[in-house]
Amino acid sequence: MSSPEPPRPPVAAVPRRWWALAALCLAVLVLGFDGTVLNVALPDIAVQLHAGTGELQWIVDAYLVVFAAAMLPAGLLGDRFGRRRLLIGGLTLFLAASLVGTFADSANTLIAVRALMGLGGALIMPLAMSIIPTLFPPNERSRAVAVMTTGTALGLPLGPILGGLLLNHFCWGSIFLINVPLIAVGIVALVLLVPESRNPAVPRVDPVSALLGTAGLAALTFGFIQAPTDGWGSPLIVSVLAASALLLGGLVLRERSEENPMLDLTLLADRMFRWSTIATVLVTAVMMGALFVLPQYLQSVLGYDALGTGLRLMPLMLGLMVAARTSERLVARISVRWVITAGMLLVAASMFLGSLTRAGDGYGWAAIWLSVLGLGMGLTMVPAMGAAMAALPTDRAGVGSGLLQTFRQSASAIGVALLGALLAGIYAGRLDTSGLPAPLAHTARGSVSAAQAVADQLHSTALAASAHSAFLHGMTTVLLVSGIGAVLSAILVAARMPGTAADPAPDVANGAADHAQSVA
Repeated sequence: MSSPEPPRPPVAAVPRRWWALAALCLAVLVLGFDGTVLNVALPDIAVQLHAGTGELQWIVDAYLVVFAAAMLPAGLLGDRFGRRRLLIGGLTLFLAASLVGTFADSANTLIAVRALMGLGGALIMPLAMSIIPTLFPPNERSRAVAVMTTGTALGLPLGPILGGLLLNHFCWGSIFLINVPLIAVGIVALVLLVPESRNPAVPRVDPVSALLGTAGLAALTFGFIQAPTDGWGSPLIVSVLAASALLLGGLVLRERSEENPMLDLTLLADRMFRWSTIATVLVTAVMMGALFVLPQYLQSVLGYDALGTGLRLMPLMLGLMVAARTSERLVARISVRWVITAGMLLVAASMFLGSLTRAGDGYGWAAIWLSVLGLGMGLTMVPAMGAAMAALPTDRAGVGSGLLQTFRQSASAIGVALLGALLAGIYAGRLDTSGLPAPLAHTARGSVSAAQAVADQLHSTALAASAHSAFLHGMTTVLLVSGIGAVLSAILVAARMPGTAADPAPDVANGAADHAQSVA
C-alpha cells in the first residue's frame, strides 16, 4: 500500500487552484464530447460496418456499462493510491483506445474499443470531481463544482458539431481524433498544475462487489437490447433479466453487510445528495434517449449530412447556455428544488413537443423543442450535480463522486437500451419489406440508415418512405415515453427534495452563470 502523503497546506493555500480547475475541466471535456460525438456517426457506422440497431446500441452502451460498473472501484483506487496519478492513467487509456477506434473495421471491434474507453472514462470523471475538495475551501467548492459540471454539459452539444465537421471531410473513425489533442494538453496541465492527493484510509476495493456490479449491469443492458429481436418472453431474455436482478440485489446486500462498503449507500441518507442524484439520473436517462434517436432522424429521414446534423443540434447548446446565465437569479428567488423541478418540466415539455413531429414538418419544429430541451437540461443537470457534490464531506469525495457518476452512467446505459429497444421494436414491426430478397429485408430491418442505403441501391422510393414512416413513429413514441417519465420525475423532486436558504444552490448557480459567460 502507498504510504500516506505528507501533510499538505489547507486547501485555501493551494496556489493556482483555478488554473488547476481549468486542467480538470479539460480532462472531463473529453467525456462531454465523447458522450454525443458518436451519435452523428451512427448512420455512417450502420452502413459501413453493417451494424443493425442492436449493434448500434451496444456501441453506445458498451462504453456506458463499463463506465458505470468501474466507477466505484476507480474512485476508491484514486483515493487510496493517488487521484492525479489514476486520473492521468485514465486519460492515457482513453487516448490509446481512441487511436485504436479510429481504425476499427467491424462493429465488434468498435464495441470492444468503446468498452476500453468506458474504463478510461471511469477513472477520469470521479477522480476529477474528487480532486476539487482538496483544492478549494468550502466557500469556493460549490462554484468550482458548477464550473466543471457546466463545462462537461456544454461539451455534449459541441461534440456533434465537431464530429460532423470531421465526417464531412474524413471517414467516421476520425471522430475519435478529437480526443487526442485534448488529452495530450490535459495530461501536461495536470502534471504542472494539480497536486497529488490521496486518502489511504478509504475502504479497500472489493473484487466480488465490482464483479457483481459489472455482471449485473451488463446482463440488464443485454436483456433490454436483445429483447426486441428474441421477444420479451423468450427463455434467454427472461433468464438474463432474472440473473441481472439477482446480481444487482446481491451487490446491494453484500455492500450493506460490509463495515466499510465500496458502494456506500449511506451517503443517500443526506436528502440533498439523494434527491440531487435522483434528478441528475432521471434527466440523464431522458437526454440520452433523445440524443440516440435525433441524429438518425436528422440524417436518415430529413437528409442532412453529418456537419448539418451537428449544426442543427445547436439550439440545444444555446438553450443550455441561456439557462446557465439565468439560473443565478432564479435560484436566488425560489431555491434549488424549484429550479430543478422547473427544469425537468421543461425537459418534459420538449419531449411532448417532439412527440408531435409528423412527416413533412422539417427542421423548424425540431429546432423549437431542442431549444426547450437545452433550457430544461441547463436548469436541471448543473444545479443538481453541484448540489450533490457540495453535500459530500471532503474525506468521502471520491466515494461519493463515484456513487453519483455510477448512478448517472447506469441511467444512461439503461435509458439507451430501453428506449432503443422500444424504437427498434416499433420500427421493425412497421417497416414494409414485402417484395425484398430475404438478405436485403434483414438488412433494412436493422436500422433506418441501413434501410435508406438499401432503398438507394434499389431506387425504391416505397421502401424509403416506409422506413421513414416507421422510424418516425418509433421516435415519437420514445419521446412521448420520455416526456411522461420527466413529468413523474419533476413531481417526485418537487415533493421530496429539500429547498431551504441553506442550500448550496446559489453558489452553484453563480458558478454556472460565470462559466457560461466566459465561454459565450
